[in-house]
Amino acid sequence: MTPDETHAAAGDAVRAIRTEGLTRRFGDLVAVDRLDLEVPRGCFFGFLGPNGAGKSTTIAMLTGLLRPSAGRAEILGRDLAREPLAVKRSLGVVPEQLALFDRLTGPEYLAFVARMYGVPRREVRTRAAELLALMDLDGAPRKLIVDYSHGMKKKIALAAALIHRPEVLFLDEPFEGIDAVASREIKDLMLQLVARGVTIFLTSHVLEIVERLCTDVAIIARGRLVASGPMDEIRRGGGLEEAFLDLVGRPETPGAGLSWLG
Repeated sequence: MTPDETHAAAGDAVRAIRTEGLTRRFGDLVAVDRLDLEVPRGCFFGFLGPNGAGKSTTIAMLTGLLRPSAGRAEILGRDLAREPLAVKRSLGVVPEQLALFDRLTGPEYLAFVARMYGVPRREVRTRAAELLALMDLDGAPRKLIVDYSHGMKKKIALAAALIHRPEVLFLDEPFEGIDAVASREIKDLMLQLVARGVTIFLTSHVLEIVERLCTDVAIIARGRLVASGPMDEIRRGGGLEEAFLDLVGRPETPGAGLSWLG
């Protein structure tokens, strides 16, 4: 049996993501502190925390963009440090800060990304055309990405993350700065992907979106995991916002306002 066949035979017993003691330090600052995380395959996973909690740093480590200071991570049963290329081929990533080649058109950019992932040439044009149509970006094929709106840039980044058919999709604040129409289109697409077995790892500060979409959730604060499990367990019979505030801490002076507006 080949390594790939052995890997596939593991089936659902293999977690989409598993970390052990994952840590990242920047000098004296511990951004992520001994993170032990398990993400089931085929779930819609919400990764939450206050600003500066370590969410984006965690994603950077899980996608191979940042080397951990300690600990290890597995994606689909493969050790990220030992098999980085094999792991990265299975991932799609939409970072919070989009890094696009904005002097290309949408079709050119998707073709470039597809070839980087080794998509056969005969399939590139078909996949790109279908993604552009799905994202409603096919109306101006000669338009440069630099001239796209922010919402259009989010959608072309998502299209590029999907063109090689990833098994795990990382989305860092995908709804930030986009209008309601684009947001609805992206949410509908994500639900379709999960229904087809893709694992989605989502960070968002909009708790209502996470509560509506995600089946599982983890919460970190000051770099440490404070809760992880199915959404219903984390909510404890209440709302996600209340559970989140209970876990990460509430403001010390609730309701405090500006004296000069009184």
